[in-house]
Amino acid sequence: MDAGIIVLFAAVLIIGALLFALITFGKKGSSLDIERYRSKWLAIEQSISRESEVHNRMAIIDADKLVDQALKDKGFKGNTMGDRLKSAKAALPHRDNIWQAHKLRNRVAHEPDVKVSYDVTRRALAQFKQTLKDLGAI
Repeated sequence: MDAGIIVLFAAVLIIGALLFALITFGKKGSSLDIERYRSKWLAIEQSISRESEVHNRMAIIDADKLVDQALKDKGFKGNTMGDRLKSAKAALPHRDNIWQAHKLRNRVAHEPDVKVSYDVTRRALAQFKQTLKDLGAI
């Protein structure tokens, strides 16, 4: 009887450990809702304008948020987007580009006198888009 209890206890521990591992490590690399990301991305691309710097500024901020959400959804850890970008270093072959785009976002968000032309916005969006592709979001 004692051997049966020990085997049952061991089985429960093993199953518990497997469930814990699946919950903890299963999120990283999880699949993303590609259609949702594509839809949001298209809305961002369509929002920019040669005539409206405000729209361009918002597009940069929204693109940054979308990349950050993809990083979270892929399970990269960190308190800030910068932390998550560092955590995702191996998954981002174009990491220098996304850092440039993220730094521009920070300037747009925190420095009201920063001018954002249509061309600068297009380049930044290209960098955000490449990162979304690298993450498998679009």
